[in-house]
Amino acid sequence: MLHHIELWVPDLPRAIRAWGWLLGRLGCDPYQEWEHGRSWRLGPTYLVVEQSPAMSVAGHDRMRPGLNHLAFHAGPPVRVDALAAEAPAHGWRPLFADRYPHAGGPEHYAAYLSNTDGFEVELVASEAHITANPRQLR
Repeated sequence: MLHHIELWVPDLPRAIRAWGWLLGRLGCDPYQEWEHGRSWRLGPTYLVVEQSPAMSVAGHDRMRPGLNHLAFHAGPPVRVDALAAEAPAHGWRPLFADRYPHAGGPEHYAAYLSNTDGFEVELVASEAHITANPRQLR
């Protein structure tokens, strides 16, 4: 159903480091590359980060109207734990750490992360997805 997501970022090299690491760990492959952007693809869906010269403001604020966060299937809980532990070395900081891994409720196992540019991701534990996508184990 979703074709692609395009995120406008204030610093392309920083976005490539943070998003490239995360999307690679989630099984995505590099897809497109141009002067102001990059993309990663998994199946028919891809995610773009672009430092567009048309941006009207320099930063993203997930608390303003618009995109709050992106939620990704991340495999079983042990995989979510591993990604959450690795994330700070790649430009992501934990959100709601005092309630990890159940910040979304007692039946919801997830890591919530925010990168230097203020984008939030939710890495959701889901046993079925890891079986359907063994590339996630890299």
